[in-house]
Amino acid sequence: MTSTPKFAHVVFQTSQPTQMRDWYCAVLDGHTVYQDDALCFVTYDDEHHRVALITPPAQLVRKTPTTASVHHVAYTFGSLDDLLERYELLLAKGVEPAVCIAHGVTTSMYYQDPDGNFVEMQIDNFDKPEEATAYMHGPEYGADSVGPAFDPAALLDARRGGAPVRELTDRSWALRSELPDPMGVLLGG
Repeated sequence: MTSTPKFAHVVFQTSQPTQMRDWYCAVLDGHTVYQDDALCFVTYDDEHHRVALITPPAQLVRKTPTTASVHHVAYTFGSLDDLLERYELLLAKGVEPAVCIAHGVTTSMYYQDPDGNFVEMQIDNFDKPEEATAYMHGPEYGADSVGPAFDPAALLDARRGGAPVRELTDRSWALRSELPDPMGVLLGG
């Protein structure tokens, strides 16, 4: 195999097209490209659509923690400051993360859409994929592959106070907050 595909879009089936459209436009700083009674296309870049919503002619049930489905879709920002800027913009719109996790490989904020799907907003904590892979094979990741939760407001305050990115993206910073294990939230608890 010689060609590598690139991510094009994700499609959600929903009975709440207006709420879902508005939520994804807010979270991704996107806009609606097209919408009718059956379909809605949202984009945030030069692609014709990145998120699509299908509204079938039947009432759908909201996703539950025991539904077999995609767990989340992730979006990577170029820097911690960019991630924190999006956090602030969403907070101003009343959209708060369900849980934030210092995975080690990434620093991540998980948001939950109106249908219960998670969207991960993240930064990579390593400059090269090989460094991230090496970390995943190391003892810290092996002891806890998920990582500790962190308080996004505390992260923003620390960054505004001049704390360096390397310090704030290290798991040891998140561990000081002593928040509950984030797996409960990720699993719908």
